[in-house]
Amino acid sequence: MSIYQFAVCPLHVSSRHYNRSLMLVLFILCLVCKFGSSVIFYSFTSVKYSLSLVVILMNIFTFQYGCARTSITPCYGLTALHCFLFTHLAIMEASDRFFKQDMFYLFSMHVINLNPQVTNGFLCAVMAGLAPEGSQYDAKQYDAKMSDLLANDGQDFFTMYEEVFETFDSMGLQENLLRGIYAYGFEKPSAIQQRGIVPFCKGLDVIQQAQSGTGKTATFCSGILQQLDYGLVQCQALVLAPTRELAQQIEKVMRALGDYLGVKVHACVGGTSVREDQRILQAGVHVVVGTPGRVFDMLRRQSLRPDYIKMFVLDEADEMLSRGFKDQIYDIFQLLPSKVQVGVFSATMPPEALEITRKFMNKPVRILVKRDELTLEGIKQFYVNVDKEEWKLETLCDLYETLAITQSVIFVNTRRKVDWLTDKMRSRDHTVSATHGDMDQNTRDIIMREFRSGSSRVLITTDLLARGIDVQQVSLVINYDLPTQPENYLHRIGRSGRFGRKGVAINFVTKDDDRMLFDIQKFYNVVIEELPSNVADLL
Repeated sequence: MSIYQFAVCPLHVSSRHYNRSLMLVLFILCLVCKFGSSVIFYSFTSVKYSLSLVVILMNIFTFQYGCARTSITPCYGLTALHCFLFTHLAIMEASDRFFKQDMFYLFSMHVINLNPQVTNGFLCAVMAGLAPEGSQYDAKQYDAKMSDLLANDGQDFFTMYEEVFETFDSMGLQENLLRGIYAYGFEKPSAIQQRGIVPFCKGLDVIQQAQSGTGKTATFCSGILQQLDYGLVQCQALVLAPTRELAQQIEKVMRALGDYLGVKVHACVGGTSVREDQRILQAGVHVVVGTPGRVFDMLRRQSLRPDYIKMFVLDEADEMLSRGFKDQIYDIFQLLPSKVQVGVFSATMPPEALEITRKFMNKPVRILVKRDELTLEGIKQFYVNVDKEEWKLETLCDLYETLAITQSVIFVNTRRKVDWLTDKMRSRDHTVSATHGDMDQNTRDIIMREFRSGSSRVLITTDLLARGIDVQQVSLVINYDLPTQPENYLHRIGRSGRFGRKGVAINFVTKDDDRMLFDIQKFYNVVIEELPSNVADLL
């Protein structure tokens, strides 16, 4: 069945526009009820009379047209500018394809007030289509639940699970999954795997926090692979990641661990062919890994069907939930079955990320580590005092002339500096590769393949790839620029010393960086020492 969505945006509605707005709402509802069997109202508002209007219309159309399901979903924080961009971009896309494809179509009045500060308006959107039973978000119920949780420090929210499994064999995993785990190179589960794999395999919601390089990806991949019905070639697990590179890395791990199970995995990420995604999804896969934007696009096109999805995983949840992906994740979650199992995995778990995940989860098992336990074992951390910014380049070149380095990653804070430093290093006969967000996806893929294969020994990049660079030969990370946030420091230095191997992190520090270096040491409860003269012996 086709899905149609219609939107009306009378923002900051005045009396002279009210009747016209109401007429258009009624007209659109008539069209929807002619083509669809279900009507869902989304009201972005805090104005009581707007909500009352929608409730009245809901009741009228449920009675008059016998709609299968009607519901109302309040969502807050939508500005007039958001509404304007959302509806009018969609109008441009839909104008010449009305009722020709299975897509969302949006129509709107001209926005009456474009002041971004205006939030006392409403967006009444009507969707003809099927919504998972029980997936609608009840704001009052959620607020009440959150108050209860905060009142008792969340004790009623989490499930206690203390059991630890010291070997993979003791976890009760399928034989072919064990074969894949051992073939991948694992011998003994890491601390997070000892505590996290079995609860996920049992179908429990899980919140897991562990430092980079300790096998979080393998934890949820194992849990997913254990629960799949391989006789049903439908998407049963959905994994979201903040970047294309991380999504593609997860796909590779999932495919490798499930090699003896015959798992079908596909990565849905931006910068790739939409038609190819549609073709693969329609042919059938067991697991979809992707970025929020492309996954939601596949869901709204109905190329990705949510009917059989029983596992939903957010990887690097802090990145997605606290940096702009919250709305997209919420939209995706609304389309999933109501009893989906949820797993949240990240190296850091700030309070705001924990609070947001609570609306998705049902009595999750909490496996968290204290902030002062986040420092990476096996990675030695040092700093180098550099009086002036201009002296960093000389310091970097001196390091590479004196050290025997297998592979290394250099982090800077801007895309422009990536290009600048790459040119400077190459002009001094250093073989380096570089990648950042301004490059197209194919170029970035080629560069990462070269780096993983060892044909390139040095990679210069930004925080874009701080998460997800999984190259086991990396022995050195250099923070040419200190990260702008302490949380990102962990993700950067975690690129060296993967899975317990030795690694070194060197931080270039100017006088302006003293405060950030202090904040990083305080945040992780570590002491970062000055680089010794015998650093070559540490690599």
